[in-house]
Amino acid sequence: MRWKRAGANCSWRWPEDGAEPPGRYAARAEQPATAGAIRGIPSFRLEEREKAGSFRVNCMKNFFTSVFGALVALMIFSFGCAVLLIGFLAAMAAIGGAEKPTPSFERGSYLVFDLSTNISDSPAPIDLSAFGGKPDSQQLRTITRALRAAATDERIAGVFITGDLTPAAFGSGFAALREVRDALNDFKAAGKPVAAYLTYATTKSYYLASVATDLAIDPYGIILMPGLASEPAFFAGAFEKYGVNVQVTRVGKYKSAVEPFTRREMSPENREEMQKLLGDIWQKLLADMAPSRELTPAQMQATVDAEGMIRAAPAQAARLVDRVAYRDEVYDALKAKTGRSGSKEPFKQIALHAYANELKGGAEAPLTKALGQTSGRGGRIAVVYAEGEIVDGEGDTGEIGGTKFSRELRKLRQDDQVKAIVLRVNSPGGSASASEVIQREVRLIQKVKPIVVSMGSYAASGGYWISAYGDRIFAEPTTITGSIGVFGIQFDIKKLAGDFGITFDSVKTGKFADALTISRPKTPEELAVLQRMVDWIYGEFVAKVADGRKLSPEKVESIAQGRVWSGSDAMELGLVDELGGLDAAIAYAATKAGISGKYQLREYPRQKELLEAIQDFLEHVVPSSVRSRGGVAAKISERLEAEWKVLRAFNDPQGVYARLPLTFSIR
Repeated sequence: MRWKRAGANCSWRWPEDGAEPPGRYAARAEQPATAGAIRGIPSFRLEEREKAGSFRVNCMKNFFTSVFGALVALMIFSFGCAVLLIGFLAAMAAIGGAEKPTPSFERGSYLVFDLSTNISDSPAPIDLSAFGGKPDSQQLRTITRALRAAATDERIAGVFITGDLTPAAFGSGFAALREVRDALNDFKAAGKPVAAYLTYATTKSYYLASVATDLAIDPYGIILMPGLASEPAFFAGAFEKYGVNVQVTRVGKYKSAVEPFTRREMSPENREEMQKLLGDIWQKLLADMAPSRELTPAQMQATVDAEGMIRAAPAQAARLVDRVAYRDEVYDALKAKTGRSGSKEPFKQIALHAYANELKGGAEAPLTKALGQTSGRGGRIAVVYAEGEIVDGEGDTGEIGGTKFSRELRKLRQDDQVKAIVLRVNSPGGSASASEVIQREVRLIQKVKPIVVSMGSYAASGGYWISAYGDRIFAEPTTITGSIGVFGIQFDIKKLAGDFGITFDSVKTGKFADALTISRPKTPEELAVLQRMVDWIYGEFVAKVADGRKLSPEKVESIAQGRVWSGSDAMELGLVDELGGLDAAIAYAATKAGISGKYQLREYPRQKELLEAIQDFLEHVVPSSVRSRGGVAAKISERLEAEWKVLRAFNDPQGVYARLPLTFSIR
């Protein structure tokens, strides 16, 4: 006889014919419970174990049959998905492997530089243009090479700038934008016009557009250029409210990275250094922009202070723009300049990213003439990009994993074909341990071949740690660097847990065995241990900078203390050797390596293969489409998400960090 509970996957067979079914699979109430009871049948008598065994075997057989069936169904489903995926990838591979058509554009075309992108130092991991879209991130060097190639390309008549930058992560910083601006000035110096059209422009976008020989703005357009500001967020109040305690150890009175966790406002020292840093960078921006508009920095400052949000008419009156015009009027003027006046066709043009792809595809004559280099037998120079947070281990996308990055440097050190390395740093720092792992490889490289450092928008704290041993350090005047200082941070949730009735207890075999627990505050003795570790690492940091930069420890100590400096100040202090961009660093590396004439240039990390790109692309398009509709809520969410990402990157095994403040940003 079989009994089956509705919905169950087991059927019970009792060995005796005519036996009564146990209620809900349990023996009758009068049967005493025994130690031999089985799960779900708590009251079988000891002598009925054999019966229970038969019952259990049948249940397990049915269970495994069900699981097996589910697995078979899952395998069939997965196989079907795999077939579809293979077909999709094969199609994409065929597209990627097919000969890409050369972008068609006529002689006399304008190169369209759409600023609606993020300008990153490292190669974009996903090239959306390969999928028929416009890339939402473009590499700095791709842009500058294209502009310099276009300056000598007889097919290109001019450059047209439009759109507004969309900075992300550590991209589109002022140091990177200065390199783009220099390339635009070189284009203009070649005798070719630069036109620009603004509708809504932030300081960063206007910084580039101000180069234009013909700068127009929409009648209802705005230049949002009120000056620079930094507005850090502070979490001490929230931590106190929810019962999270924070204890810090640090060295350097300017090392303000811990302040968001312990204060409700800036410390006097932090306010002092930030005011000086912002003032330095702002003056460099004015010094660059004002001459392009035939103004003095003081005249431009007066307009900024008078207007704040500069509307079209005041912008024209102050000579920040040349004219006020609607977009169609600007396009008609470009049609006239490109020989299509009155035509229904758009003006002759090619997008900058399409032109850059053409250069990669082999049309290198303009590039050769512009840069004086092509692939050749003179040797190979590697450009390695250190962009993002420095973290322990392999690291994630947008992070510099100490283990992974040092492994890449080691391969290049051991590669005899690589004659020199340029380390491009765009990082606020992070894990002290990971920074040392990377710096160790830099020191080993220096013994066998030149290694030159090119600082991007950020090369501070851990970013400076990995730079200190470069044979020569290049930076832009607006680079944010220095911040030679370290800190440790410890959280405890004793009060928060107690509010939920959660308590902790422990046993241990050593006095400090549970010193790193988050279940209670650290004792004075434990804090002393942590402070000794921070003091030691700070001493090592100062000593390494002194050794790498050939400065006295006393000199380094006087400019350390966690203080951040602009690139121009850093050069005066001896932390930087020369002001210049990535191209200048590459040229110096070639000279240092004794390479004359042609050489190969390889960039690391590489762009992702097709399969990797497709996977990231599918993960990428949905979030960006959601964010684009978010408005104010999206901005709040993005900021909180960015700050949470920084907290997740705090993974140093010793809990010691060489990093800029959590919310360090300039807008």
